[in-house]
Amino acid sequence: MAGGGMAALGVKTERAAQYKGRMTLAVAMTCLVAAVGGAIFGYDIGISGGVTSMDPFLEKFFPVVFHRKNSGGKNNYCKYDNQGLAAFTSSLYLAGLVASLVASPVTRNYGRKASIVCGGVSFLIGAALNVAAVNLAMLILGRIMLGVGIGFGNQAVPLYLSEMAPAHLRGGLNMMFQLATTLGIFTANLINYGTQNIKPWGWRLSLGLAAAPALLMTLAGLFLPETPNSLIERGHVEEGRRVLERIRGTADVDAEFTDMVEASELANTIEHPFRNILEPRNRPQLVMAVCMPAFQILTGINSILFYAPVLFQSMGFGGNASLYSSVLTGAVLFSSTLISIGTVDRLGRRKLLISGGIQMIVCQVIVAVILGAKFGADKQLSRSYSIAVVVVICLFVLAFGWSWGPLGWTVPSEIFPLETRSAGQSITVAVNLLFTFAIAQAFLSLLCAFKFGIFLFFAGWITVMTVFVCVFLPETKGVPIEEMVLLWRKHWFWKKVMPADMPLEDGWGAAEGNNHK
Repeated sequence: MAGGGMAALGVKTERAAQYKGRMTLAVAMTCLVAAVGGAIFGYDIGISGGVTSMDPFLEKFFPVVFHRKNSGGKNNYCKYDNQGLAAFTSSLYLAGLVASLVASPVTRNYGRKASIVCGGVSFLIGAALNVAAVNLAMLILGRIMLGVGIGFGNQAVPLYLSEMAPAHLRGGLNMMFQLATTLGIFTANLINYGTQNIKPWGWRLSLGLAAAPALLMTLAGLFLPETPNSLIERGHVEEGRRVLERIRGTADVDAEFTDMVEASELANTIEHPFRNILEPRNRPQLVMAVCMPAFQILTGINSILFYAPVLFQSMGFGGNASLYSSVLTGAVLFSSTLISIGTVDRLGRRKLLISGGIQMIVCQVIVAVILGAKFGADKQLSRSYSIAVVVVICLFVLAFGWSWGPLGWTVPSEIFPLETRSAGQSITVAVNLLFTFAIAQAFLSLLCAFKFGIFLFFAGWITVMTVFVCVFLPETKGVPIEEMVLLWRKHWFWKKVMPADMPLEDGWGAAEGNNHK
């Protein structure tokens, strides 16, 4: 259907000031439990780096890397350069990319809960295969099943959180996903630190413990309520209103309910969401769905999170010291996400993204300078410079944790109209996983080739993304999710891109005068 024909459907009037409701126990519980999906994602990010630095694991599955690591004759930057070892990490994300596209129609047609359950079951299967792996094929198959779980979980959980949260608290509550992700990373680092000395099967314990949050996620998907948006979209209008009243803690939900009904009327006219998302009227959201997750990965954060023990060992840290350093960075990431949760709905998304970007650029350049001047192919960092590198990397992780970490997920999950929301989230997840796969597969080779220049490579990308936010991202703070479509018409650039026949309601933007900036 053409853009002009759709103007008569969808949210037509700004009703944000009429929204009622508060933070209820139902919202708190659903957000906490649903965010377990983020914990599993984080656990799988954090666990692989520690496991791939454990000698019993390397000796069993990657003997070439094991002998190179312990021979002492290889370039420090190139000890772990092995495509098979990189595939152990990256295969998960390639599988997640494919699964996220399959998850979109499941999420739209059967509800957010269905995708959460599918993700949980896939995680359980993957954890079982990894803990019992006897050869590389079984190990990779387990990682692929974990990737399927990530594809479904990352597609459904951010949507679930955005739709359950009240508009004025959506930013902070939606960050429960990222907070849980950082907690999962931190937990994985702690577990690796403990299991490294359990030889020869400590790595099996590290990989198998992913089953614990996976079980919780599966049970949560079975017992949590469906979101009112999804219920209304699938024709269960009265049930949708009952759930809305329960999660808002009031029967006075007419304004929000009307927005949902109007949005679902438009959503139900769309037979092909992926085709519809390519139309000019959806161009701003599509650009954000591609750029935000791509930029999030191009900060270089996953290189540190995936390969923190490997990276620190390459810099001359001993085995225990490298795992301890990765535990420290995991703790910093978790703590910094709390800062973002407390400030995102007061300061807004733009300020956090820009300030975090500037700090990350400075930190990447400092690390590159230290490594370029004091570390080489055959020489180690002194103790004082090693401490300095860890401190600066922690400052980098701190900046990422309050900015691009949570907001790289939050912004895309809150900007799409209902008719393209599942498709938009699938694109976000797919792009994130595509770039995650590429960086995971290429990083060890890039580290070998670029040496300290790898940090300047990422600093350049952070510069690009910071400028992008300044120029192209409007402030979404406080804008109801069903009225987000009206925001782009106020932006200096996007209003030139969107069709001229889309009506703009009088008075929109008065409450959020800076949204067009």
